[in-house]
Amino acid sequence: MADAYNVPSMASRKRAAETSGTPAARRRWLRPLLIVVGVVTLLIAAGGGVAALWAFTVLPRSLPNVAALETFQPMQGAKIYDDNDELITEFHVERRIFVPLAQIPRALRDAVLATEDRRFYQHWGLDPIGIARAVYQNYRRGRVVEGGSTITQQLTKVLFLTPDKSLERKFKEAILALELERRYSKDRILEMYLNQIYFGHGAYGVEAAARTYFGKSVSELTVREAALIAGLPRAPSAYSPFEHGDAAKRRREVVLRRMVEYGALKEPDAKRLARSDLGLIPPERRRTTGQYFLEYVQQTLEAKYGADMVFKGGLNVYTTLSPPMQLAAEQALRDGLRALEGRSKTSRPAEHPEGAVVTIEPQTGYVRALVGGYDFFRSEFNRAVQAKRQPGSAFKPFVYIAALESGFTAASRVVDEPVSYAVGGGNVWKPENYDRKYRGPTTLQQAIEESVNVVTVKLQERIGVNRTVQVARRLGVTSPIDVNLSMALGTSDLTLLEMTSAYGVLANQGVWMPPTTIRYVTNAQGQLLEEHVPTGREALSPEMAYIATHMLRGVVERGTGQAAKALGRPVAAKTGTTNDYSNAWFIGFTPKLSTGVWVGYDRPRSLGKDETGSRVAIPIWLTYMTRVLGESPKEDFPVPERVVLLPIDLDPSNECVRVVTMAFIRGTEPASTCGPRRQSVPTTPSPPPGAAPGAPPAPATPSPAPAPGPSALIRGNVGAAAPVTGAPAPAPGAQTP
Repeated sequence: MADAYNVPSMASRKRAAETSGTPAARRRWLRPLLIVVGVVTLLIAAGGGVAALWAFTVLPRSLPNVAALETFQPMQGAKIYDDNDELITEFHVERRIFVPLAQIPRALRDAVLATEDRRFYQHWGLDPIGIARAVYQNYRRGRVVEGGSTITQQLTKVLFLTPDKSLERKFKEAILALELERRYSKDRILEMYLNQIYFGHGAYGVEAAARTYFGKSVSELTVREAALIAGLPRAPSAYSPFEHGDAAKRRREVVLRRMVEYGALKEPDAKRLARSDLGLIPPERRRTTGQYFLEYVQQTLEAKYGADMVFKGGLNVYTTLSPPMQLAAEQALRDGLRALEGRSKTSRPAEHPEGAVVTIEPQTGYVRALVGGYDFFRSEFNRAVQAKRQPGSAFKPFVYIAALESGFTAASRVVDEPVSYAVGGGNVWKPENYDRKYRGPTTLQQAIEESVNVVTVKLQERIGVNRTVQVARRLGVTSPIDVNLSMALGTSDLTLLEMTSAYGVLANQGVWMPPTTIRYVTNAQGQLLEEHVPTGREALSPEMAYIATHMLRGVVERGTGQAAKALGRPVAAKTGTTNDYSNAWFIGFTPKLSTGVWVGYDRPRSLGKDETGSRVAIPIWLTYMTRVLGESPKEDFPVPERVVLLPIDLDPSNECVRVVTMAFIRGTEPASTCGPRRQSVPTTPSPPPGAAPGAPPAPATPSPAPAPGPSALIRGNVGAAAPVTGAPAPAPGAQTP
């Protein structure tokens, strides 16, 4: 009965249903619903009112005045001048060249309007229809394929706002767009847009873009060129025609298709243009002189003054660059690298040999030319100052200078014979000469001329590695140096700039001048901020510097650098080649210029068999220096008063068989000379019978003459494995000349 009581009857359910459908019942449900809707409406209206009040009263107070466009002044980047105070360039945050709308071809205007804002001349700054179309297209494609911002909105964002995507920024953008449309005509807004928008590779505005990509003025652009430029603002990096040619071509096709839809182009013409190439400016015309030098100057300035001051502060920077020397260095390096690549069988499609050239004026430390690679647009890596590579035998002068300071002379003899050193772990290092020959008792003069490895290592062992390190440091080498015997063969990684500067000390009679690319800097008001007055420090005595210079002149006269004799003037130099011919060096100097050349691959590997410093680097150096020096007077190195020049026999017999002139500090010259009549340096030694052309003269049968102190013969631990202080790790093969 209880269950029956709780279950309503069919009649009861029917009466309840009829009652609920009466007007009174409906009114009872409708009243609360209307109250809720009313409250929500009031809240929305109140919120909208507050938002409108904020948007039209509070927000505008924080917005920039668009009238400021009438007095807009572009930021002033640092102006860079050469050594004759001629303007080279200006460091811009933005590279922009203003052109009036009348000079911008109709094809480019149509391409931009068709791509960015086809209803530009119909809307009033905001385009609801365009927004709705963009939303529909993006929803239909499932990704963002079209934007709803008008050209006016984009202009306000570029001129006045940050690129953040906040709601407040969108409100500001809308209000500023309306204000721009109220104040300026459509043509004026389009003109400002086309001169402000970014097109990639530092080009702001259509004129800069036309010159960057096609090497012509915007007024000369064709339809296909205009379509390419019009497609870039959406994503300049992704569509860069220099770096992403296929993507740029696809983007250009999209622009051409939209021009057809816009009515600015016929479909057959669009299809024909879409199949054409990009027609970009060729790489050789994109190249400008001095880019590596200017980049280095920019980095130096930013480190001292900060990027804002460099790009916005109006600095005037007076550099040490000699444009004629810079251009000659760039051309000589490119020619030399092309010649190497032409005869090389080790080239790979994605890799090319690279190189660097540095010229320093020894008396001031001014860097007159600096080239960091084949082409700055191919690679911005500056190999003159950033790349650290083994200098090979180009390091040897530091060893010989340390030996001279230790009491050795150019006539001191060291026995060139097989030698070995224990290097720990049961390993043995056996330095070898490049030609695999041994000369017996060898003067230091001959050893450096012919770049004899064994003599250099034994000399390094005798004087101690620390002496050589100290010499290198005094001559301006700052990079870490491996303190062991293999250091003598140039196994430490050094830069071309510091090596060239170190050689300049010898040309400057022992005074090291810190290398610099900047003479002085003034601010926008002309006030002096810094000035580099040439101030050096004595690294070597004038006598020691001259003796080392005279020894290096023998490298050019009779040794591994003989090809440089073609310069036809006094030159001192040293070649350098490392294991497997992976680095080729030549550093040579005249009394007024020190120039270094390096050639190698960015990822070290062989340049090819027999591609030594003599074969690879000297031709670049010689071509460059010939152009630079031209018909200028031929100067000789000044001889200090305490230096004497004496004819000495290279042959250990001391019978005046192979006489050359050597330099000595007065009082250190050997007792046995070849008489005062033999003062000149023979230009070409007499080779022994049967010797191959160009081969070094064979030494006579050893017959050592006794000499006191360091002049005595230095014999190594021949065939032994006795431990040596500071012994090197095993080196694969020999360092070559």
